[in-house]
Amino acid sequence: MNLRNLFLVAFFALYLQVHAQTEVIAHRGFWKTDGSAQNSLTALLKADSIKAYGSEMDIWLSSDGVPVVNHDAHVTLNGEKLIVQDTPANILTQVKLQNGEKLPTVEEYLDAFEKCTHTKLIIEFKKHRSKYQEDELTEKVLKMVRDRNLQNRVDYISFSLNFVVKTIHLDPLATVYYLNGDLSPHVMKEIGATGIDYHFSVIDKHPEWVKLSHDLGLKVNVWTVNKAEDIQRMIDLKVDYITTDEPLLVEEMLN
Repeated sequence: MNLRNLFLVAFFALYLQVHAQTEVIAHRGFWKTDGSAQNSLTALLKADSIKAYGSEMDIWLSSDGVPVVNHDAHVTLNGEKLIVQDTPANILTQVKLQNGEKLPTVEEYLDAFEKCTHTKLIIEFKKHRSKYQEDELTEKVLKMVRDRNLQNRVDYISFSLNFVVKTIHLDPLATVYYLNGDLSPHVMKEIGATGIDYHFSVIDKHPEWVKLSHDLGLKVNVWTVNKAEDIQRMIDLKVDYITTDEPLLVEEMLN
C-alpha cells in the first residue's frame, strides 16, 4: 500500500472514530415534522425513517395496571383533567394526540417498534407515587420486551433511582441510565448502571464527568439539547448521545 492510501485509511479510521462518539436520540420521537406528535406511533416510525440512533418515549402505569405511553402525569379528555395513575386504560386510550392518533399503550408501541429497522427504543419510566407501582410497571414492561426478544434493542432511563435499581436487578444485562443529575459516575458504576443521562446544564457544571464516565466504562447521554451552541458544546465534550427535539440539526452538525 502506497503512502497516499495509508493516509486515506488512517484519515477515514479517525473520522469514523470521532463521528461514532456521538449519536442522536429523538426526544419523544421525531415529532417536529408533518403528521407527527410527541410520543405517537408516527413519531417513532419517523425517527426510524431518519435513522436516528434512538427514539425516546415516556410510560406510566394506569390505575388498572396497563402500561401506557404519555409524558405528563395527567391528560385532558373532553375538557376534564385526568391523572394517569388514577385512570383506567380504556379511558386513557380515548385521549387524542395532536396528530389525531389515540394515546397508545406500551403493547401497541412495541408492536410498532418491531417494524423499525434502524432506531433503538429508549423507554423512560416516569416516577410514580409508590415503589409498588414502579416495581409492577418495571416487571410488566421488561416481560413485554423479553417476550418479543427485543432486549438488545431497548434502553431504559428514569429519574427514579428505584426504577434504575429494579431494572438492573431484573435484567443485569439491560442498558439502564439515571436521569436526575445528582449522582456522580462513580456511584452509577457501583449501582451497575450503563451510564449517566443528565441535563446538559449538569454536564456544563461537571464537564469532567464525561471523561470520568468513559474511564469507568460508562456512557454519557445529555438532554434535551436543541440550540446549536449547546449541541456543539456537547459534541466537543465527546458525549456518547444527544437527546434532542431537533434530530436533523444535530445530525447536520455531526456531519
